[in-house]
Amino acid sequence: MSLNQLSKDLLKLANSINNGKDAKEFLRKSGNKLKNKTLNIAKVRVNENTGNYLKSIKRGKVYDFKGDLAVRTYSTAPHAHLIEYGHIKKDRTGKEHGFQRGKHIFTTAAKDFEDEFYKDTEKFIDDVLMKTGFK
Repeated sequence: MSLNQLSKDLLKLANSINNGKDAKEFLRKSGNKLKNKTLNIAKVRVNENTGNYLKSIKRGKVYDFKGDLAVRTYSTAPHAHLIEYGHIKKDRTGKEHGFQRGKHIFTTAAKDFEDEFYKDTEKFIDDVLMKTGFK
């Protein structure tokens, strides 16, 4: 049995307890942590402080993704993709004036959050095993 299969089996076990409320609550809390980490990185990397971009960063609902539970952090701002991935600078006439590099805020936050998520997941698995009587 691979580690990935073991984690899926443990998640199914967690879903069977309390109809999955514990697993969903864990993912909501993890999503909030990721959102806060994303906001901190955005505050450092984005120079303009109009507030619209920072206010648009949100945590989504827990949803079923290919048989597994998932949660995401996203931005509702219409210009978020330009900040994230970069864009060509143009004036009103369409003349190009260079390229604005992307800030890669969400990508960096996701990479920085991985270790913390793994630690939290191990703690959650231990709690689930304690509740079911395996430890």
